[in-house]
Amino acid sequence: MTEKMKIPPPVAISPRPATTSPHVKVAYILLWFPEPSQTFILDEVNTLVNLGLAVQVYTLYGPRPPARLAGMAHAAAPITHLGLASLNHLAGSLLASKGGVRSDTYHLLRQVLFRRWRSLETTGEAWWAACAGVYLGGAFLREGITHIHAPWANGPATAAWVASRVAGLPFSFCAHAHDLYPPDGALQEKLAAAAFVRTISQRNLDFLIQVAPHTVGKLVKISYGAPLCSTSVSPRQPHPPYHLLALGRFVPKKGFSVLLEACRLLADEDLDFRLTLAGDGPQRHQLQQLAANLKLKDRVAFPGFVPHRQVPELFRWADLFVMPCIIDRSGDRDGLPNVILEAMALGVPVVATDVNGIPEAVRNGDTGWLVNQNDPPALARAVREALANPLEARRRALAGRELVEAEFNSQKNYACLKYYLEKFS
Repeated sequence: MTEKMKIPPPVAISPRPATTSPHVKVAYILLWFPEPSQTFILDEVNTLVNLGLAVQVYTLYGPRPPARLAGMAHAAAPITHLGLASLNHLAGSLLASKGGVRSDTYHLLRQVLFRRWRSLETTGEAWWAACAGVYLGGAFLREGITHIHAPWANGPATAAWVASRVAGLPFSFCAHAHDLYPPDGALQEKLAAAAFVRTISQRNLDFLIQVAPHTVGKLVKISYGAPLCSTSVSPRQPHPPYHLLALGRFVPKKGFSVLLEACRLLADEDLDFRLTLAGDGPQRHQLQQLAANLKLKDRVAFPGFVPHRQVPELFRWADLFVMPCIIDRSGDRDGLPNVILEAMALGVPVVATDVNGIPEAVRNGDTGWLVNQNDPPALARAVREALANPLEARRRALAGRELVEAEFNSQKNYACLKYYLEKFS
């Protein structure tokens, strides 16, 4: 087993921008950036830049339309987009490198291209990432990059792995949830090749140790930061009609259909409430139809996608935030939805399910209400209890805010990440 690295715990590391080496320059590889559903990555990059780290972002796909990015904070790091517009450059780098890249790099490319991936989509992503990695490896050498980091364990980490081999630079990656469950076809190899691997929850850390126990010495847990923790909302005195809020992408793992089933139970018990189900995604029509079938159309509002800067206003009118995540049929799940941390940071009471890293933030009886996943009656009972006990809800909300400030603080946690990125540059 690899000897565990002697690295101070996160709480022992203070942000000291002035100590950043002027020679350290980190490349971040993502599919998209910025991305409305990944505001925590934007906060991570911006915080690292504000802490004094030189970061350059590279996206494997092209830029998002400006309208999609409305309401998001400005990215503090420069961004280079690849995508189809870079196809000629990628093809040229593959042809030009034929005589100049080590044979083990081509062996790695063959490993990536000719293996079993978990789906057709991930196969295409991995192939594109591998080709992009060859191009990026050369670009990183020209631009003085000293470390390569991928905030996701799937395609971005594959590109970082290949680029690392091409350029001879160290790389690292972060593992969240949908990029781990089920693991992709090269996770073990990427774990072995990386300089260090970050994950965001203890459950994920335990999972990675099971997948590759020989890499335990390079695994580190660094939780998210909550970018909204500097603000708060005025405490509300709940009264009918109670305002429930749920927010996220409309995909199965969010469990919004379970929430609607729970709302039907609450309506049957004559609870006077209104639910705002904000967001968008492939399940939008299905969820709207389910609300109609359950005779909840007068109780459930679907405002659609809400720009991130407007999210605090939604929380301002919420008596309770509900996050009913599940593990879907494919095994996909959330790691720890950042919107939970934002709700807690703003002092809003939270009801959530016990999926993956959520119990590390929502601690039943302490910082919120936690129930089993896929259990509408249990979810309904927790909502009723929270609304019926406003003083207890307020106590747990304040405890949640204190927890976020202590353990999910952007400055502290990303200072820890900065330490690792500098150490392995």
